[in-house]
Amino acid sequence: MSASPFIGRRVIAVGPDLAPLAAGPLFGVILEVAGSERLTALKPGACDLVLIDADAVQPDALAAGIAALAAMAQPPATLVIGSHMPASLVRALLRIPRSDVLDSPCAPDRLAIAAEALLAAPAPAAAAPASTLAPIARSRCWAVMGAVGGAGATTLAVELASQLADRSSRERGVCLVDLNLADGAAAAYLGVKGSLPLGEIGTAPERLDAGLLHAFATQVGKRLDVLACPRDPTAFEHASREVVLRILELACETYESVIVDTPRHRRPWTLEVLSGSDEALIVSELTVPALLAARDFSDELEAALPTGPKPRIVLNRTASRMFGPAPSMVEAERALQRKAEAGISSDWEAAAASVNLGGPISQHRPKSKIVRDVAALVDRLLAEDAARAAKAMRAA
Repeated sequence: MSASPFIGRRVIAVGPDLAPLAAGPLFGVILEVAGSERLTALKPGACDLVLIDADAVQPDALAAGIAALAAMAQPPATLVIGSHMPASLVRALLRIPRSDVLDSPCAPDRLAIAAEALLAAPAPAAAAPASTLAPIARSRCWAVMGAVGGAGATTLAVELASQLADRSSRERGVCLVDLNLADGAAAAYLGVKGSLPLGEIGTAPERLDAGLLHAFATQVGKRLDVLACPRDPTAFEHASREVVLRILELACETYESVIVDTPRHRRPWTLEVLSGSDEALIVSELTVPALLAARDFSDELEAALPTGPKPRIVLNRTASRMFGPAPSMVEAERALQRKAEAGISSDWEAAAASVNLGGPISQHRPKSKIVRDVAALVDRLLAEDAARAAKAMRAA
């Protein structure tokens, strides 16, 4: 009788129901039964195989563990057993060179065959983590906020990110970060699901690096990623100032452009996020309450951040008219007591169709006036950004 292929193999099993495997189909292994937190603290070479019962682990914890494994330069072989696993989790698992998924419940002999195949596969050569984005010399960060709820800040953030991605020559060069942590809609607008598990990393931001951030990012297109949390009404309780700033720091280190969909209600980290941004765009509707809120919001930010970016007000859902109840641009600027940076035309059909189909308006309705107006805004901001950079180089 041939010796068991598992004798002496070190296996970390996540899930209490996996303990009997050492005496059954995986006879001979050195088994450690652990919780999901073991995965995020795993050291290189600590084990030969990671075995995970996906049905026994909270989704956020499971996503964090898989992302941590994927970010390792030489991750161990990984076998996940579960049912109804989200596509985002399976995509993260595919970043691990030696990995497999089995449906639950799983027959013992099938599990043994899959584990043996993973252990027999050659380990990946030592290299820089594939999920780590190469650092860039200089990035730009634009924060977008609504003056009132429903002003269209998320729509503008999505369109800005999409337009910048179209202009980028760098693969995965743009990141849209949704800091509406409890109920953000940016991922849904793009037809994807957020997978940033703040509950797992919120207490230990020092564990977050570029590779892990990349593993948490959901790729929308060749040049665009989105960082967003799954819907969670308690998410703001998990989001410490340190972890939010660490996420943005890493994003700006690894992406050419970062668009931040920022909550309009102030958080402990709001002013620091804005002070670290190159642009602060406040989105307002053309209603008197929204215009007054935008004016007050701008005044508050200028007073709180005298050396930060000067707030720019973008008027959303504008329409050409001779007569009607909505204020004109001139009337709006009179209420604002300042010039508006741009006006974005109203095109409800294009916006609604794109949200329902999943994706930016520039993808589904490229001839929409919204696309034209956002493109003009991006061109102007990029031109000013280039002029500032040139001036700084001359001064140096």
